[in-house]
Amino acid sequence: MGRRRQAVTIKHVAADAGVSLQTVSRVINNEPNVRPVMKERVQASIDKLGYVPSKAAQQMSGSRSYLILAINDRDLTIADWKAREGRDWVDQMMFGGMLTCAEHGYRMMIELVDTHNDHVERELGAAISALQPDGVILTPPHSENPLITGLLGERRIPFARIGSTQPGPGIAMTMGDTHNARIATEHLLGLGHTAIGFIAGPAEFSLSGWRVAGWQEAMFAAGLSTDGLLEKGDFGFETGLAAARKLLGAANRPTAIIASSDQMSIAVLEAAREYGLEVPRDLSVVSFDNSPIVRFTQPALTAIDQPIAATASRAVELLIAARDNPPPTEPVRVKGELVVRDSTAPAPGHDAA
Repeated sequence: MGRRRQAVTIKHVAADAGVSLQTVSRVINNEPNVRPVMKERVQASIDKLGYVPSKAAQQMSGSRSYLILAINDRDLTIADWKAREGRDWVDQMMFGGMLTCAEHGYRMMIELVDTHNDHVERELGAAISALQPDGVILTPPHSENPLITGLLGERRIPFARIGSTQPGPGIAMTMGDTHNARIATEHLLGLGHTAIGFIAGPAEFSLSGWRVAGWQEAMFAAGLSTDGLLEKGDFGFETGLAAARKLLGAANRPTAIIASSDQMSIAVLEAAREYGLEVPRDLSVVSFDNSPIVRFTQPALTAIDQPIAATASRAVELLIAARDNPPPTEPVRVKGELVVRDSTAPAPGHDAA
């Protein structure tokens, strides 16, 4: 039976390079106060020995763990995974966050926490104690949970609050929801629609109100009323279907509807079929999110592309910079864009020319 190969440690690297443990640690952590010739020597030893830095070695030169922790809602995330309906919020967050972390020598992990749990502080505190992250990214509704933001503030852990502009600790960030809803509405106005319905998300998400505000701003700027054109859902298909039925069954039926999630926009397509309406000839539909499923609906949905990856990437950059620089005092906004597909067309009777 062969001898078990001894694991390579930071001590082996230091001995091979003829330098101190602290010098190896500074090279591993990419610290600025290392001469290029010394950095090359240490890196050559790392490559030769096949050394893989451990978290403990990385922390020798300071308190950094080189880990960014993203906190997502447990119930919503698991429900999305189980449904397998093409929603890719977590995928996009990991895509943007992990790539940016890698560029800076960091790693990113996703932790699921139940924001409605009475023990949320204990649950999050255990994760923080175990992982010792250098920064935390909070997503809705965690980003506006005072128990969570308060805990991170008390522990002086830099964190970003995506979907929140409330005063308090942490870096406030939005994905331009007001702007996004406004450009979606302006797109429909440009097609001659004057009765544009809106299906909002749940009130516990601040972004739901921001989107309504963007829709209203565009409608009011065009001199149009929004009376009887607003319904609410919970981002899911069933509530979206109920809201769409109310709008399409009303006397002043809209000729276009903006829905605050892909699932609710798919519900609008279903309701339109129930009422014998053809999309987009009789009804135009715009969605939010732009998850993969909207490309395969009939017709393919025009959608606001939420900049999830770009926002996560920016959050990582800000958290890494927070070690040496004061965080932004104003909310950081990363705006989305409208992707036009086949579900929007000129309003009935409107001359496209």
